Amino acid sequence: MATHTGTASAQVRETSKGTNNPLLGIAAASIVVCIWSGWLIVTKVGAESTLTVFDIAALRFGLSCLVTLPVVIYFKPWRSMPLHRIVVLAVLAGVPYVLLSYTAFTFAPAAYGGVFMNGVIPALTLALGWFWLKERPRRGQLLGAALIISGAVLAALEAIQGSVPGAWIGAVLFLTAACSFSLYLLLNRLWQITALQLFLCLSVVSGLIYIPIWYLFLPSNLAETAPSQILLQGAYQMVPNLIGFNLVAIAVRNAGAPATAAVMSAVPSLGAILGLLILDERLGPLTWVGIVVLSAGILLTAVRPRASN
Repeated sequence: MATHTGTASAQVRETSKGTNNPLLGIAAASIVVCIWSGWLIVTKVGAESTLTVFDIAALRFGLSCLVTLPVVIYFKPWRSMPLHRIVVLAVLAGVPYVLLSYTAFTFAPAAYGGVFMNGVIPALTLALGWFWLKERPRRGQLLGAALIISGAVLAALEAIQGSVPGAWIGAVLFLTAACSFSLYLLLNRLWQITALQLFLCLSVVSGLIYIPIWYLFLPSNLAETAPSQILLQGAYQMVPNLIGFNLVAIAVRNAGAPATAAVMSAVPSLGAILGLLILDERLGPLTWVGIVVLSAGILLTAVRPRASN
């Protein structure tokens, strides 16, 4: 989901080994772009349907918990993970983060998710690493971060002007979610979290805590919603994370880090184009310019320069 361009950028920077099948790599990265851009549209559709944001979150965590619970019980990843880390990760990238993201879609166009959430995560993660871990960015990364911020500011100016009523509220919520997920990415790397531990924190713990609360206390329109909408949201809220990250790894192994990053930088732009074509979301010129500038910035922050011989 959400959260996707920043995560992909981190994976691209961490994995920069040789190539095997460039065409396969480019194809894998292109599929990821389509999946993650489509997530913006599907989530926006869900946010405007009869489903409440709490229902969409219940589908996400309920189904992912069912899928991953047997694996987690078998491998018992909690034995190598302190309780405070489980809690922190579950908060930063679990229910609070997801509800922030889904609520933002009720105010703002789908493209704003690509700009103010997916788009700014690389710059936020870079800043956190610099100030917290003292990892000084490269010159190209600093330029990329400046472009990301500039692009987001251009889009924000249009949101504030009110071309889309209430869009600025969605932008603020998306930015808050992006800050939370950026911190999660940093801690994920700092604590060397495994895939099984992520299943534990983000699927099992979040699902076991959230589903009873949703069922007993939160507003729900699940019974009044068409089965097709429930199926669409239930499937798509899991697919980007479960399949997307594996495809990113395939892309980096076969096409290399620079090519993968170049393709992945298209997520905000494609999300905006799909929003226009499918949802008839008409953005102003400042937002379109901002998306182009921001996409160039993502590319610069993700790609590591070739080492000199």
